[in-house]
Amino acid sequence: MSRKSPENSPDMASCSDSQVDLDTIPLIALNMSLRKKLGLYLNPRNMVAADWMAVAETMGFTYLEIKNYEASKSPTETVLEDWRARNTDATVGKLLSILEEVERKDIVEDLRPLIDENVKKYCESLKKKAEPPVQVAEVDSCLPLTPERVGITLEDDPEAPELFDAFICYCQSDFEFVHEMIRELEQTEYKLKLCVFDRDVLPGSCVWTITSELIERRCKRMVVVISDEYLDSDACDFQTKFALSLCPGARSKRLIPVKYKSMKKPFPSILRFLTLCDYTRPCTKSWFWVRLARALSQP
Repeated sequence: MSRKSPENSPDMASCSDSQVDLDTIPLIALNMSLRKKLGLYLNPRNMVAADWMAVAETMGFTYLEIKNYEASKSPTETVLEDWRARNTDATVGKLLSILEEVERKDIVEDLRPLIDENVKKYCESLKKKAEPPVQVAEVDSCLPLTPERVGITLEDDPEAPELFDAFICYCQSDFEFVHEMIRELEQTEYKLKLCVFDRDVLPGSCVWTITSELIERRCKRMVVVISDEYLDSDACDFQTKFALSLCPGARSKRLIPVKYKSMKKPFPSILRFLTLCDYTRPCTKSWFWVRLARALSQP
């Protein structure tokens, strides 16, 4: 498989070539099993060969960020996820280049057959999604017969769909706070599992269909990150109203609004009757993550 980057090559185009260009294949092509194997090579601190810290530094992470990753169960896997979330050029080819740059060609050589196999399966899945859907004889609004709601997240399995403690409703300008939320709730003793759309959802499906599936069936609760920018987001508006429609009067405590910075616009009226988790108040800031984690841990 080629490592050379063509000028204009979207995923489908590169996958249709006889020589797949790994610089155009996104990191999500690598499955969890392969990521765990990468962790076996890079997680142990090594005085001779470069470890996960050298990889993270080459990816552009700061010293403080790298120190925080030390608390993670598998720093390598966490670094890969955060790198993918913040970089549009987080590709399989770029990862291999970084491993060679830190002089870990041994990893590239050992895992290259598995990487090529993962990329092949990813390309095959893209081709299947591009095929016209098969018409079904019967339509059931409760249990869809088409596979559009199967295989929508990174660790999804048709036999056991991936479940989450909370769906995070946010707009792109608030993504830094979402990163902090991931660190405080997933990578600490709380060990909660959050559904962050840009990180966990696979591309290629209808946004509204998979969003409603995640909120209604896969996530126990939804955290709404409130900001001025949130009020202008059509996606956030849909997610909030859909979640509210599932629990009129907040009987199931499904929605948890979070305010993390001061606002110039009025707080959304449809959420005013819900108890707010306020990160902007200095006197209660030290309790913020504990309160939020306890609320999300409720059955």
